[in-house]
Formats: sequence, structure tokens, C-alpha cells
Amino acid sequence: MLRFMPVGDSMTIGSAGEHTWRYRLWQHLCTAYGGPFTLVGPRETLHDPGTDAPTSYAYADPGFPRAHLAGWGEGWQHMAPLIGGAVRSCRADVLLVSLGLIDLGFYTNAEQTAENVRAFVAGARAANPRVRVAVMPVIRNIRVEADPAFAGQVAHFNELLAKTVADLDEADSSLLLVPPPASYDFHTDTYDGTHPNESGEHRIAGAFAEAMWRGWGLGGPYGAA
Repeated sequence: MLRFMPVGDSMTIGSAGEHTWRYRLWQHLCTAYGGPFTLVGPRETLHDPGTDAPTSYAYADPGFPRAHLAGWGEGWQHMAPLIGGAVRSCRADVLLVSLGLIDLGFYTNAEQTAENVRAFVAGARAANPRVRVAVMPVIRNIRVEADPAFAGQVAHFNELLAKTVADLDEADSSLLLVPPPASYDFHTDTYDGTHPNESGEHRIAGAFAEAMWRGWGLGGPYGAA
């Protein structure tokens, strides 16, 4: 049984009423991966806009493994101290990580965020020395277009992330940089300039799926379900 753990911020946890990209990826792997697998993590809920808390189970389709490690307003800074325990308790084999927007927007600069990436990887490997990690750079959102200083930090962090992934990659614990979906447009693939709508969910899931297929030979080409 291969155990995938989605790790992320608001784009990964999703809001009440959504499918989430986690669901889209699960759909894909059901047909493209030839062995038993599941999604794991210490959390299952969606963010509830009414309570501004992760208390909702109102998935558009709840019939999938909903486990994850994602949180509204959480970033590398928040997940680095948690990842070791989550990997250990959930026996995760593959981490699917989309983080950084919150860090750069509110907490840390590009260099500090890159250091938290290193702490995250170290924590994950301490729990499972053979863990594999697929990492997506920060995707452009509406603030990147409106705030040149923030855009510069995002670009700088994405450069540092690529170097960090290359530096930390190991034969027994592979790190994979996931190319952001080339056709992703926050004007049409989000509902508010940041959070993915249906097409955005498919594009994010497809980016992870294509990267794992090309980089690890895992699964196959992504076809929107």
C-alpha cells in the first residue's frame, strides 16, 4: 500500500462545498496507478468560511480518502514542526507539498522560507528515511500581479526552492520539483485570485501527476476525469 500525504495551505485543504485537487489526484491515481494506494494525514476536514475554522466535512464528493496535512493560513513555517509526527503516525511514503504563499505573504522572506523547507525535509526523513517528496513552487496569484515586492520574493523563493530540492535529493529519499501547471491562470483557474476552482483543481492535480509519472515512473499521464 503506497501512502500519499497531501501537505499544503488553503489551496490544499479547500473550502466547504469543493472537491479539492486532492480528490482530482485520487481520481487519476485510481486509474493510472497499478497498485494499492491511499491518501493519509492527521486531518480530514475542509475550511468552513462560516466559522473560519477547519470544521467542515461538506465535500462536493466525500467518497474518497480525505486525509491530509493542510491548513488555511499555514505554510512551511507551520508544517516543518509537524511533519515528522505526521509521517510517523500515518506511515506516509510520498509527500505532495504545495506551500510558501502564506510564508512569503505574512511570516518569512525567501531565504528564511527556504531554511524552513530544509527543516521540513529533515523532519520527514527522521520519521521515514525513504520518504519521497514532490514539491510545487509557489503558484502566481492576484497579489503577485498587484505587489511587485511580493512578486520578487516569490520569484526568489522559487529559485531557492529549486536549488534546495536539488541539494537535498537522495537516491533513497527522492525530492522532486513539480513544474507549476504551464497553463494555470489565476484569472480563470481560481474563484478569487488565489483559491482554485474546478479547472484549477485539475491543473494542480495534473501537475503533481505528470511530475510523478515523468520523474518517478509512478502513475501515468493525467487525464481530467
